[in-house]
Amino acid sequence: MMDPDPAPTSPAGGAAAGASPPPSSLIFLGTGCSGALPDARCLIQPSAPPCAVCSTALSLPPDRNPNYRCNTSLLIDYCHGNGTHKYILVDVGKTFREQVLRWFVHHKVPSVDSIILTHEHADAVLGLDDVWVALPCSDQVPIFLTQFTLDSVAARFPNLVKQNLQEGDDFTRPSQLNWMIIEGDVEKPFVASELEFLPLPVMHGEDYVCLGFIFGRKERVAYLSDVSRILPRTEHAISKSGAGQLDLLILETNRLHGAGDARSCHLTLTQVICQDLLIFSENL
Repeated sequence: MMDPDPAPTSPAGGAAAGASPPPSSLIFLGTGCSGALPDARCLIQPSAPPCAVCSTALSLPPDRNPNYRCNTSLLIDYCHGNGTHKYILVDVGKTFREQVLRWFVHHKVPSVDSIILTHEHADAVLGLDDVWVALPCSDQVPIFLTQFTLDSVAARFPNLVKQNLQEGDDFTRPSQLNWMIIEGDVEKPFVASELEFLPLPVMHGEDYVCLGFIFGRKERVAYLSDVSRILPRTEHAISKSGAGQLDLLILETNRLHGAGDARSCHLTLTQVICQDLLIFSENL
């Protein structure tokens, strides 16, 4: 989460003279499944007894309610040495507009500077139709994604995927998006808003590859949002012998127990705990 008491800033947006710049931070815009929580079916067709999760999801404000979860998405608030902030958005799912209304307003996030897409499923890209509300007024915003993901996005949103601005073109909403192709290769990092990201390919089901990422200059963070199996090259990349000391591992799960099966697209909590222990034992 963002620092609750950031350092004072100058009118230009940098740190005030003599003050330390506020720290970088991670804002979890959503940690829910593809359908988000609460599940509307549990509310309009309640069971007997009612679902304990969904029936309580509307009882508290979302910021104090672990049962209210939007599509998985991460906002990286990257603070530069001069105190200026860059906001890097990872995934733009079906609940993006709600995430903007709830969390951008709450954390006073003015706009997004870069966007990264992990894969092309609906819960990661369908919010692109609303992404213009979070774009700066005049600057182009790069979107980093694989060619496979771009092809899927282009089929869904042909109006958004246009050629980059040519000299003399009008500055329109589609032209604000600068599509940047990346490769799902741990050996081919890319830079978004001056922060380097290392792609981490993982299996999201046994016939589909999704990307996670390592990032961070002072502290190294690995973010794996949709994973059923971690590939050996990614295991090595997040080990101490690979990318170096890992400070934080963010690894998703959507089931409590068990080992999953060949058709599963996500790890269970039991698998996540075992994976965490394995990875961090290698980082000791």
